[in-house]
Order: sequence, then structure tokens, then C-alpha cells
Amino acid sequence: MRALVVSDIHGNLQALEAVLAAVETVDQLWNLGDMVGYGANPNEVIDLIRPLALVNVRGNHDRVCCGLTSSQGFNPVAAEAAEWTRHQLTEENLEWLRHMPKGPVAATKRAMCAHGSPLHEDHYIVSMRDAWTPLQRMQTEITFFGHTHVQGGFSQREHEWEEDRPEYQNQGVAEQATISVPVGTRHLINPGSVGQPRDNDWRAGFAVYDDDVEEVTFFRIPYDVEAAQAAIRAARLPERLAARLGMGR
Repeated sequence: MRALVVSDIHGNLQALEAVLAAVETVDQLWNLGDMVGYGANPNEVIDLIRPLALVNVRGNHDRVCCGLTSSQGFNPVAAEAAEWTRHQLTEENLEWLRHMPKGPVAATKRAMCAHGSPLHEDHYIVSMRDAWTPLQRMQTEITFFGHTHVQGGFSQREHEWEEDRPEYQNQGVAEQATISVPVGTRHLINPGSVGQPRDNDWRAGFAVYDDDVEEVTFFRIPYDVEAAQAAIRAARLPERLAARLGMGR
């Protein structure tokens, strides 16, 4: 079984379309949340994801944008984007977001999906210090998570602990990197952000999990950033949200 794993699309339709066009045959799509907020096409993104995703978990921006929680903890730019998004979303999409499950959600016997940590949906896993306790306490060997917008992961193999960061050479082209996730080892895997990467690489990030060969392949692909930026500006969203797409941070 091959699963396409996406996270943090954030209303970026151009990036999502590029990802879906680039992926070869997969059996399932797993969505780790934050489909909306920041970007200019929240309805179009949801309309694409809804019929495709077998597994969905909500993100913090999904919660705020559909009115389940307030934007009090957001910075001013994020709060403004969330307010704009809430007024743009159709009632059908608002209801869908409101009923999206809180992670972690089981995907297979070996893997589950979360937005932040498998122990708390809003916790950020940035370093091995953050990863240590979730790796010990999570209920499956693999958890796919998002929230940080940084591609990579953390692994435990018996008494060895590793941080996994894909190494790429050329941001002008599509690239990929594969890690092994053999049975008996534990992994926290972030597929990266489709719509707003923050690891100094502007390309859309995602991953494919193949449980038959026990591998995760990370991908970065170029997309039409200028079109995504133009859509943000046309919507009169904060300029910061357009500018950061070209910088990957």
C-alpha cells in the first residue's frame, strides 16, 4: 500500500494542484490538517481534498477558521487571514471542518496521523528533545505529523536516536529523498508543508509512505508561486503572506 501524505496546504491551490499532478499511482491520501488559513483559495483546496482523503485530522488553523476556537493565540497576520477565511468558506465546508477529527487518527495498524504531536494536537515537534517523549508514548511505530512546516523526522532504532532531514541540491527542479522505516523501529515523520514551507525551500513538500517496502520518500516540487502570490494580493490579504512563499520561510 502506498499513501500520499500531505499537510499544511493553507489555502494554496496552486501548490496542491502541482502535488496531485506530480504523484504517481497511490492507494490512499492522508491529510494532516491546516488545509486553510493564509492562502487565497480555501474552498477550492477543501473541494479537492474532500473526495480524495481517506484520513483527515484537523489543524489549529482549521479549528480557528471554522469558528471552533478563537484566534487569540495567533499573530496579527495569521488572525487577519483566519478572519478572512472564515467569511470566504461555504457553509458546507465550514461544517466539514467543524466535524474533522482531532488527531491522532489511526491510518494502518502501524501508522497514525496527527497535526502536531501525537500527544497533543497543538504541540510543535521541532527538535529531538520535543520528539523524545512522543516517540516513547505513541501507540504505533510511525506517526505522521505536520504543524512545523519543516520536512523531515525523528527516529528511534533500539538505542539509537536520529534526526532525519532530506538533503537536496537544486531548488529549481523536483527532487526526492528516501528513508527506511523497518518494522521494529519508531518514527515521527513530517511530510513538509504543501502550501507554506518554512525550511528555506520554497517548493511544495509532501511524502509517500510505502508499507510494502517499509520506506518513506520525501518530495519537493516547484509550483506556480507567482500565481499563488497574485491570488493572495487580489484577495487583499497581508503582503507578508505573498512574500514569504518565494522565500520558503
